[in-house]
Amino acid sequence: MRFAKMNNPIVSEHDPIQSLISFDGKLFLIPGFYQTEKADFYFERLYNTLGWQSEKLFIFGRQVLTPRLMAWYGDKQAVYRYSGVNHLPNEWTAELLQLKTDVETSCQHKFNSVLANLYRHGQDSMAYHADNEKELGENPTIASLNFGESRLIRFKHNKTADKLQLELAHGDLLIMAGSIQHHWKHEAPKTRAAKTARINLTFRQIIS
Repeated sequence: MRFAKMNNPIVSEHDPIQSLISFDGKLFLIPGFYQTEKADFYFERLYNTLGWQSEKLFIFGRQVLTPRLMAWYGDKQAVYRYSGVNHLPNEWTAELLQLKTDVETSCQHKFNSVLANLYRHGQDSMAYHADNEKELGENPTIASLNFGESRLIRFKHNKTADKLQLELAHGDLLIMAGSIQHHWKHEAPKTRAAKTARINLTFRQIIS
């Protein structure tokens, strides 16, 4: 397994950080973006207040049930279509708005929506994919917040042998930017390890 070199610093309210991939996009990790006490608070609130639901998506021409629970929130115009389904946004909650503000400040980028995923156990997962829907624009910046159980996320380049895997922990922030969605796919694989619930929030800017 080859791991990409680190380059391309960005500036945030934290110390400048380096991209985890050296070509075809940018990928930044801020461990402990939220410290444990605040991360615990957000996990509890999100787990108990978001409108979690199981969805049927069209994958390779057939309907399948997503192996996780999902919820879509955002501004009124932030309608998002993926896997053959239109998603109308729920109204922002107070907690999601605060998280959005914090992430926007760090990323220096505006977001108008968030996809929330609840991984209930190790068998809940996300298959390899790219966030390249036309509603996201040419080179979208996507900020991914992790609360609860740590889970593995894997990246692989579409053409080369380059791969990267990260363990996202409670309170970590991962930022995908530049042309990464054109050249890399990512997944949250199943695991046989005993895992408790994990909440992942991916903040996005939908272009109407």
